[in-house]
Amino acid sequence: MAGIAKEDILVIGAGPAGLAVSACLRQEGLPHVVVERETEVAPTWRKHYERLHLHTSKRYSGLPFSPWPSQIPTYPSREQVVDYLQGYASQHQIWPRFGIEVQRVRLEGERFAVQTSAGLMKPRLVVVATGYNAVANRPAFPGLETFRGSLIQAGLYKKAQPYAGKRTLVVGCGNSGAEIALDLAEHGVEVAMVVRGPVHVIPRDLFGRSTQETRVLLSVLPIGVRDAIVTSLMRLVVGDLSRWGIVRPKIGPNRMIVNSGRIPMLDIGTIAKVKEGKIRVLPGVEEVLSDQVRFADGSTHPFEAIILATGYTPGLGRIIEGFQTIADSRGRPHRFGEETDIAGLFFVGFKNPPTGALREIALEAPRVAAAIAQKIRSGTKPL
Repeated sequence: MAGIAKEDILVIGAGPAGLAVSACLRQEGLPHVVVERETEVAPTWRKHYERLHLHTSKRYSGLPFSPWPSQIPTYPSREQVVDYLQGYASQHQIWPRFGIEVQRVRLEGERFAVQTSAGLMKPRLVVVATGYNAVANRPAFPGLETFRGSLIQAGLYKKAQPYAGKRTLVVGCGNSGAEIALDLAEHGVEVAMVVRGPVHVIPRDLFGRSTQETRVLLSVLPIGVRDAIVTSLMRLVVGDLSRWGIVRPKIGPNRMIVNSGRIPMLDIGTIAKVKEGKIRVLPGVEEVLSDQVRFADGSTHPFEAIILATGYTPGLGRIIEGFQTIADSRGRPHRFGEETDIAGLFFVGFKNPPTGALREIALEAPRVAAAIAQKIRSGTKPL
């Protein structure tokens, strides 16, 4: 598009969201810059644990203009996801500027002042695509610093072998915590998993099909209707897990996501191991001692390793000046896939709906690129 400098549009992040936005901006004919603090595209996916596969079907996990190849299985492996994203960048001629960390973003008149590790940038439009898993939540358990065994965040977990012979506690029952516990159990590790409150459990597959397909079909219905259907179905399929320490919430899974951001546990085998006694379910942590942990039910158990699968936050308040005015209580932007109340600022990839995060990115990225093109053409953000 004539009259637009490449540096006028800045995309922060070269993961799935940043790559999708870049491809869509290219489709709109808009030159732009992509910056990434790491040295390769898709850095988060490269660091994930080895057994990880997409929890969503490839059918609903392709980025704009590039469906998954037919020879790839329904649930691609971590390596296949990395290869797909690397190929996506090459296919769409996306060449990020690597090793550049954004430290502060501040709107100054018609431009943003973006302080980076490589100096000051002055774009007119900024798309933040750094992902919602930027900063790990570290729980403030009393005594955690006194634990003498192995203690890591889930993001540093790679495989089960280093935990052989170690009684291991996984704190958290989200998708990462549940799958790490499963991986440990499958490799013969004595493992327990903390489930400190009610949680919805939804199988990844049902009747030979991905339950994501059902969630996508139901997404057109009112939230109350969706929850009624899903809850009734899960009562039949999953059953009552309370005898194993897992209680179904009183509110439906979609309403829980809206209210608290807590997504259901997508079960790929964890519940079977719980029922077999291979994964022990324990309540919330009350205190950590040098070689044991005390729980909310008053029990105390010894452990040689603790893995904290306690979630992440986007960490956007650290870099976006005035972010608190456009964010919710969980530190996530009120608006994504569209312009925020800070003129010229957009967010993509900060929603993790039951229909799948990659599918959401594929919906948001074209909308943002089109909105930016419209702003430029209409002169509402003159370039």
